[in-house]
Amino acid sequence: MNPLLASDAGLAYDSAMETARTIADVRRAVAAARGAGKRIHLVPTMGALHEGHRSLLRAARADGRLVVASIFVNPTQFGPGEDFERYPRPVEADLDICGQDGVDVVFLPSVAEMYPPDGRTTVHVAGLTKRLCGAHRPGHFDGVTTVVLKLFNIVQPDAAYFGQKDGQQVAVIRRMVADLDVPTEIVVCPTVRDTDGVALSSRNAYLEPDQRRRARCLIEALRLGEAMIRDGERRPDTITRAIRARIEATGGCTIDYIEAVDLATLEPAAWIDRPCMLAGAIRIGSTRLIDNVVVDVSDGGG
Repeated sequence: MNPLLASDAGLAYDSAMETARTIADVRRAVAAARGAGKRIHLVPTMGALHEGHRSLLRAARADGRLVVASIFVNPTQFGPGEDFERYPRPVEADLDICGQDGVDVVFLPSVAEMYPPDGRTTVHVAGLTKRLCGAHRPGHFDGVTTVVLKLFNIVQPDAAYFGQKDGQQVAVIRRMVADLDVPTEIVVCPTVRDTDGVALSSRNAYLEPDQRRRARCLIEALRLGEAMIRDGERRPDTITRAIRARIEATGGCTIDYIEAVDLATLEPAAWIDRPCMLAGAIRIGSTRLIDNVVVDVSDGGG
């Protein structure tokens, strides 16, 4: 067994998979693969892996690639009073999933490994982070961009995989990569949903059965807005009012935001005549859920 796996003996994951707990360990594994002519593909996660994450792992997997999955609950993207302490950390189950889905290296660092005590640098993407989730979670995206850029510097991947469920995060990371000339392709995979349409999320585990049923209202409302656009409606205010009304009719939900934004800039759409994202965030009890649908009227719809 690889010595990096010694502390995880007895788990069911593929024994060929390496578990790297330090930056030096993951860099050694990547350097060896790069020397053998392999492309490096990275899937950054906070763990508590579900089918949405697994779709990213499978998309990253192909002949001639080294797949690195990071599992790190990043404290800098949680604000005061958020769920950092209770965020699920089923490490053994996550490693098992990574082994099943063909991950070559799992990067499983500690907070101390990722953030030296005297660290003073953060990464801020102006503009794109001020709206949507950024308006309700101050500093959240600075934490996201800082940790993602650190992972890109550590792993130096040719490509990194993200899910469309986190639509604002995708736009922010794309902007960061473009602005800072990071030579990593950002691959965005479709949102994976449960049978009732609810986007898979690690936070869904917090919901009681009745709350889980109510969670359907977000995607149902966003799809109502999408249908309105397909039917020719172009006024964002009309669309977002209808989405809000659908959610409010469900009851038991608090709306953080419902917006129609330009897909590239995340600025509010003045008129739906280009690719846009209908995005929303709601709270059910103490659980915050986000989702979005992308609509492109140039694809023949509407």
